[in-house]
Amino acid sequence: MIDAARKLAFLLIGHAGLGALAKPLVGGVGAILMLHRVTAFSGRPDGPNRHLSITPQFLDALIGEMKRLGYAFVSMDEAVARLRSPGRGGRFVALTADDAYRDNLTEALPVLETHAAPMTIYVAPGLTGGDADLWWEVLDDIVEAAKPLSVAMPDGEMKLDCSTAEGRANAFRRLSAHITSEVREEDQRTVLRRWAAQAGVDAAALNSKLLMTWDEIRRCAAHPLLTIGAHTVHHYNLKRLSREAAVREIYRSRSMIEAELGFAPRHFAYPYGYPAAAGLRETELAREAGYLSAVTTRHGILRPEHAGSLHALPRLSVNGRHQDLAAMRAMLSGATTLLANRGRRVVTV
Repeated sequence: MIDAARKLAFLLIGHAGLGALAKPLVGGVGAILMLHRVTAFSGRPDGPNRHLSITPQFLDALIGEMKRLGYAFVSMDEAVARLRSPGRGGRFVALTADDAYRDNLTEALPVLETHAAPMTIYVAPGLTGGDADLWWEVLDDIVEAAKPLSVAMPDGEMKLDCSTAEGRANAFRRLSAHITSEVREEDQRTVLRRWAAQAGVDAAALNSKLLMTWDEIRRCAAHPLLTIGAHTVHHYNLKRLSREAAVREIYRSRSMIEAELGFAPRHFAYPYGYPAAAGLRETELAREAGYLSAVTTRHGILRPEHAGSLHALPRLSVNGRHQDLAAMRAMLSGATTLLANRGRRVVTV
């Protein structure tokens, strides 16, 4: 309901032209856009993960619209340089994509090439190498198998009926909340695979089906428009880890990527990135690890003040649930930053 209300507000701001009126007052110097999947072949357009996927056609339209509005598309290196040097260039936008889905290479890159638009892809080596699971994708397959599930919860066994669309939606919500808040990060894979076994789902298959291999990531790294960043090793919620474990995730992801590509990534993205997943401790660890920047999933545009918070940069989600240029114009205006952050203009952690 909250997501639907926010979507409606964004659309109203965009279609009513309120964003254009607000932009001179609350607009910033640029924005970082957050993508995940870019594909014309989404298997479940009405599924619980549909917000993670946009079409190449919408990406093309969005880049074209932003160029029309006067935005320059820049790399994360250039975005940082512009934040550090007020007045350097005009309004800018940096494209980013989390998790290294294969369609970033096969379907997004041709669009980027058409527009000469750079993008940073954040890689979690554990996902790439198969040592961690895309639990949200696996969970979607589990509930879609439409088999009854028996799940051990803190207050006892819970039976879930997945035979109807409503039941599957409820099961996904209940299980995703459980695995992200009541199961230790390090135990999530064991729990997920127990559920997968009940449903007859091959949990290991989705990584190789959906994510790039290291060879494909090397192809991306060699492309002049693409930059490889780090996304921890196992895509764990850092805030739920001990300091020692969080340090390992942040530092090892950098060294593992360097071992595969021959250079260390300069930019970092916090998994999940919302307040319960990334805070002051995590931003300090990312800075100490030597990353030039780190991005969250907090909703916000970039302002000159972010030069002092390069490891807590907000992003605007390009959401598959509402692929609407008016909604994106509303976000870019800065009006929705105020709406989503209780009046705050400068969004960090």
